[in-house]
Amino acid sequence: MTLVSSENSSPNWWVYLIRTSSNALYCGITTDVERRFSQHEKGQGAKALRGKGPLTLAWQYELGPLKGEALRLEYKIKQLTKAQKERLIMDDSRLSLVL
Repeated sequence: MTLVSSENSSPNWWVYLIRTSSNALYCGITTDVERRFSQHEKGQGAKALRGKGPLTLAWQYELGPLKGEALRLEYKIKQLTKAQKERLIMDDSRLSLVL
């Protein structure tokens, strides 16, 4: 039996922004953006997005295997104004201003 180190088997965490039909932005984290977005589209994700479609994936950013980092970034992005989130979507080099 071969043991795999947890570092190699840990999935990477992503932070993402979804745009609703009313142009609102929702921020979340996941290890699989495609799967999570599909859940949101089906109404199986966050209650905040139910009935707000069509939804579009506006932005995604890969962080690495540590969930804590993703949670911290998600929190910081949620503190941004709508205008700041829009600037982040247009140019994620602005992410350094959030971190």
